[in-house]
Amino acid sequence: MKRSILKNLLLAVMVVALAVVPLMTLKHAEFGGSDDQAEQAITQLHPEYKPWFTPFWEPPGGEVESLLFALQAAIGAGVLGYGLGFLRGKDESADAGQA
Repeated sequence: MKRSILKNLLLAVMVVALAVVPLMTLKHAEFGGSDDQAEQAITQLHPEYKPWFTPFWEPPGGEVESLLFALQAAIGAGVLGYGLGFLRGKDESADAGQA
């Protein structure tokens, strides 16, 4: 029991470090999205390129776009957590039935 608590604590510290270390070490860095970088690369390689698709709705600002992205991540995490919890509960109830 104590070993699993230590392991979980160590994993939590590593996850926090993965998020915090880049923010502290790269002071004036811009953390842009991959869509923007891809658009810049395509424009540099082929200036005459015209996109064949345009979004049918553009968010009114960066804050709304960030909100929608965070909402999408939260829903995905909730579905994944529910699924894993359901499978674990199913497994534990099967183990309890055998005892």
